[in-house]
Amino acid sequence: MSARPPEVRSTCPYCGVGCGVLLSAGEAGLAVRGDPDHPANLGRLCSKGTNLGETVDLEGRLLHPLYKGARIDWDTALQTVADTFRTTIAEHGPDSVAFYVSGQLLTEDYYLANKLMKGFIGSGNIDTNSRLCMASTVAGHKRAFGTDTVPGTYADLELADLVVLTGSNLAWCHPVLYQRIVAAKAARPNMKIVVIDPRRTATCDGADLHLALKPGSDVALFNGLLVAIADQGARDASFADRVDGFEAALAAARAGDLTVTGIAPALMQQFFDLWIATEKVVTVFSQGVNQSASGSDKVNAILNCHLATGRIGRPGMGPFSVTGQPNAMGGREVGGLANTLACHMDIENPDHRQALRQFWDAPIMPERAGLKAVEMFQAVASGQIKALWIMHTNPAVTMPDADAVKAAIAGCDFVVCSDITTQTDTARLADMVLPATAWGEKSGTVTNSDRTISRQRAALPTPGEARPDWAQLAEVGRRMGWHAAFDFATPAEIFREYAALSGIAGGFGLDFDISGLAGLSDTAYDALTPTRWPVSAQKTGGRFFGDGRFFTPSGRAQMLALTHRAPVARLQPRYPLRLNTGRIRDQWHTMTRTAKSPRLSAHLAEPFLELHPSDATARGITPSALVEVTTPHGRAILRALITDRVQPGEVFAPMHWTGENAPSARIDALIAPITDPVSGQPESKAAAARIAPFDAKWYAFAISAEGFTPDTPYWAQAKTAHGWRAEIAGTTLPDDWEAYAATLFGIEGAEMQSLSDTNRGTFRAAFHDAGRLKAALFVSPTPVAVMRDYLAGLTGTEAPFALSGRIGADQPDPGPTLCSCFGVGVNTILAAIADQGLRSVAAIGAALQAGTNCGSCRPELAELLARIPVREAAE
Repeated sequence: MSARPPEVRSTCPYCGVGCGVLLSAGEAGLAVRGDPDHPANLGRLCSKGTNLGETVDLEGRLLHPLYKGARIDWDTALQTVADTFRTTIAEHGPDSVAFYVSGQLLTEDYYLANKLMKGFIGSGNIDTNSRLCMASTVAGHKRAFGTDTVPGTYADLELADLVVLTGSNLAWCHPVLYQRIVAAKAARPNMKIVVIDPRRTATCDGADLHLALKPGSDVALFNGLLVAIADQGARDASFADRVDGFEAALAAARAGDLTVTGIAPALMQQFFDLWIATEKVVTVFSQGVNQSASGSDKVNAILNCHLATGRIGRPGMGPFSVTGQPNAMGGREVGGLANTLACHMDIENPDHRQALRQFWDAPIMPERAGLKAVEMFQAVASGQIKALWIMHTNPAVTMPDADAVKAAIAGCDFVVCSDITTQTDTARLADMVLPATAWGEKSGTVTNSDRTISRQRAALPTPGEARPDWAQLAEVGRRMGWHAAFDFATPAEIFREYAALSGIAGGFGLDFDISGLAGLSDTAYDALTPTRWPVSAQKTGGRFFGDGRFFTPSGRAQMLALTHRAPVARLQPRYPLRLNTGRIRDQWHTMTRTAKSPRLSAHLAEPFLELHPSDATARGITPSALVEVTTPHGRAILRALITDRVQPGEVFAPMHWTGENAPSARIDALIAPITDPVSGQPESKAAAARIAPFDAKWYAFAISAEGFTPDTPYWAQAKTAHGWRAEIAGTTLPDDWEAYAATLFGIEGAEMQSLSDTNRGTFRAAFHDAGRLKAALFVSPTPVAVMRDYLAGLTGTEAPFALSGRIGADQPDPGPTLCSCFGVGVNTILAAIADQGLRSVAAIGAALQAGTNCGSCRPELAELLARIPVREAAE
């Protein structure tokens, strides 16, 4: 019997919760389980973390450098990058080049990218995809506190008597934190949860109150709360002398109009009274607050209420921003944003610039902020930026006005892309693609949403010629002539320099100071346990601001006078609907990693549009039909999901699908490049749109053991356990369906079975080779009615009756997957409810395990139970 592989402690690569994971690589692949000793998750994992082992295969991996599509060696690749950037700077100045980086980078990678661009190239043109998710929080924090400081810790979520979740579908986007709150509420039933969101999301399942506010009206709502705080005498008099701006903020709030929220006055008053009567309040906010042209003001409206009441920096109370990426916080700390310097120093502060320049022995430092993300790609389009290095992100999909961004990248003189694959919309446009190590292969640190620094450690060997990002950046820095400044051999060396630099920031009285870690040996760095910053002689870990001391010049917090501003994109007869965008439970960003997992793809395998029944009826849109969504900037085709989870006049679409898996569903191509004037963050949740039925002449469902690419206006492909599945729709009928099917799958020499009904317009074909199913196609003039999940499991098996499209009467049909952690289908759950008399989510979990891991499917389980009538007991 072989010994169990040793476990490696690491950190999950998905959201900003920063869950600890235990990894063991063996013959069966990578085993992943939650680390019970990590303070972020205490052993819990969400569906994405649970299924990480399915995402680390080498299919599609970039294993060597490519230049203009041809393989080259590393020496040539790095010299070409260094020479091109150096020549471009010499001819056009330092602002003619830019880096666009990512929260997928480790802190050591991020630090070197920032050092190279700001300290040695001499430009501020480095920005990060965190600009798209958390920049408004950074701006709000700095305006109120003087620094970008998260005051509290995750423990506050469990210590609070009231948790307000605003602009955050925590149950799906940060499931482990949500389950910590649910567990706390179960232990203390008097604890209350309020959800503020235009949609009724999975997070509402555990809420005592849901406020379905109108999109963009957050400032008005929290201004109303501020007025109620003042009128009910809830201002903290002892904290008042630590806060400036209260009177002006209150006057602006009193001038506001609460009717713009669309919330019934009685419901709003119930929220105000609950908030004011509960001392221990934590207000959690995320993308629904940040992704707005008034996102910074929304953040400050929340902060105003906590500052007015002194409910900040003490156990169980405070504003709490949850971040979207594993190292969004690390990027903020190292100066990965165009308008900041490392260690929370300010680019506009000459003392900070001089101190950093002296520490780095840098030849030049920019005196002003660089171009933020939207501005950066506009500068690429105009030719101002001539050389661009993109690291671990996919802006051709994720940026607003994505089609224009895609064109800008394609037209740039020189584009480098560091990534783990060439199979992204962005990498396909690059001149140079550099193979980077992936999660599970690289080593360094990340910082989560409550300031905890954790190690990512390698559990897998480095494949092919892949190199860590820090090593790529250091070598380019050396080849550009700055050998001493980039003479690093390990991430531990980089971390020590970074920690030492933070001591200078601490000397300026700033919050970020981890100088206590500057002397870590390589061994101590390797063994570093989760550590919450700061770590210095003055302060280690804990909370900020409970003592009333802030990082502003006056030492007092600043409340801001704020006024509600409606979304910039105005509704009009041509575009009468408000389009909201966001995430779904089991996918991550543009699915470069999660799309590899059959389990994660099984829950929602196709892009969709949530729309209200009244809006569907008014436009003749039927359930499961395809919908064409149009804005002034772009067009998408999505599957209709008709539901009262959204309000009339509002629609919602997820942002994950790309040109690789659903070209017509690149939803950010529909979003205008409108940004918050303070933070530069795009307004991604309030586009003006119209919808109409998509005029498809035929629909199809297809399965195949091999990947395939339909040539139709609409298709969406997803991974299965044995191959691929796809939804397809066309606007013109093929002349010969059998020939079309063979061409679609690229199959030669296989036996074809087919059924055709010309009167009904249906066609079915199945391809077998050596008795095993290779592919099948099901065509209909209306959305195809077949058992999709059953069919998706047939490829590679003996399936003589595949053309029926249905499971045999003697076999159970599990139905669509609802619980991704354990692969439990809807029909399995319904059967257990009926057969075993299950009457609670807990009972379902005990019988089937569904909902017992990450818990993010528990709201859907509750919804299933609610739809089943309770049988009366027999007399």
